[in-house]
Amino acid sequence: MSTDTEDGALQELLGAAPAPEDLLRRLHGRLEDDAARAGVLDVAWTTVDTPVGPLLLAATEHGLVRVAYEREDHGTVLEELARRISPRVLRAPARLEPAVQQLQEYFAGTRTRFDLPLDRSLSRGFRRLVQEHLPEIGHGRTQSYGDVARAVGRPGAGRAVGTACATNPLPVVVPCHRVLRSDGSLGGYVGGPRAKTALLALEGAA
Repeated sequence: MSTDTEDGALQELLGAAPAPEDLLRRLHGRLEDDAARAGVLDVAWTTVDTPVGPLLLAATEHGLVRVAYEREDHGTVLEELARRISPRVLRAPARLEPAVQQLQEYFAGTRTRFDLPLDRSLSRGFRRLVQEHLPEIGHGRTQSYGDVARAVGRPGAGRAVGTACATNPLPVVVPCHRVLRSDGSLGGYVGGPRAKTALLALEGAA
């Protein structure tokens, strides 16, 4: 049941008679703040426009948990987060502000390494081991699938490295785009070949 204070705040919002979009934005902002204060904002998400298309960003209290390309279907990604992490998923840009800023700096060419807390709960076992290695591949550099397999102590597991890269839940931030085939060709990429080429070009590796 609403308190008198809450009713008064709502009446204040409605009485101001703003444009519908402004009213919805203010009401949503209040919902976001209330959820955060109550500790029920398990997964916050937002989107950011980039040169490789709009990216969906999602974060738990522990850190950035998901980066998704538009071709992955953002709605499907949010459903997966609700199923695998928590149904309490809310568009709440404030939690994602540091990630948005660092991505903008990266695409502007002023950032070569991300410094964000990461929630790696969507990855396990060998895939997680590979994904934890990927940031060690420096900006502007590449490794082959075989190189990565050897680096994580599993020589001969190049195909499994490819699977780990393909299922990386944090593309761009965790740079699976820096892993190529042994002949130097692109290999697969969750964002598609154009996005992979664009990221490598941005970093001076292509």
